Amino acid sequence: MGLAPSLLHRRDAGHKLLVPYVTGGLGRDWIDSLEAVAAAGADAVEVGLPFSDPMMDGPVIQRASVEALASGATAQRIIAEVASADVSVPVAVMTYYNLVARMGHRRMAHLLAGAGVTGAIVPDLPLDELDGWAEEADSAGVATVLLAAPTTPPERLKLIVERARGFLYAVGSMGVTGERADLAASAAEIAGRCKAATDLPVLVGVGISTPAQAVEVCQVADGVVVGSALVRRLLDGCGPEGAADLVREFRVALDG
Repeated sequence: MGLAPSLLHRRDAGHKLLVPYVTGGLGRDWIDSLEAVAAAGADAVEVGLPFSDPMMDGPVIQRASVEALASGATAQRIIAEVASADVSVPVAVMTYYNLVARMGHRRMAHLLAGAGVTGAIVPDLPLDELDGWAEEADSAGVATVLLAAPTTPPERLKLIVERARGFLYAVGSMGVTGERADLAASAAEIAGRCKAATDLPVLVGVGISTPAQAVEVCQVADGVVVGSALVRRLLDGCGPEGAADLVREFRVALDG
């Protein structure tokens, strides 16, 4: 099942959506981590393709990207490994446009589709410059997930939701990704604006660090993306089971 149909099915059945993020190539057992978090209650999984200049990402995911690249990770290798993973929920990749452009729009779209990837998040590719990539992605059956920030004006949000596929990524806090002690007030605000503008699932990411924060923002949003809190555990050596434990904590809280 594609990204949007799967998430819509879960949402419409009354579930809050949980999408954990794993940095591709982070450790030899990264596929085990991917499979473990998927099985622990994820509704979809986001795989980051490591890049040397991850402008949207804070120190935790930057470090994970550096370590993955140092171990020889490449976009092609990660995509090929995703193809072999035993994962029963949709997989989306998060990548920067440099990697897409280097590989070529059509080649990247078809590599992703061939690996069973059904969504792509390209945060540094703005709405006005989607031509080329978005058409190839649509043709290959890969949903281009777009982002809406707290600073996005209403007229631009309307255009974003018209072109968004898969789900709408509501950026909960301005700045780079990373854990936050408290949920930003902007998280619920942007989630509410997005919910009023589209029937696509609205998931809040950036700054969702604890199960309690996820529950709080899901009073408005359809779900959350959890990145830095999970990747930090992997960097600390928790292994696949430790990563799965964290996802279970989020799942139990959201289902409570």
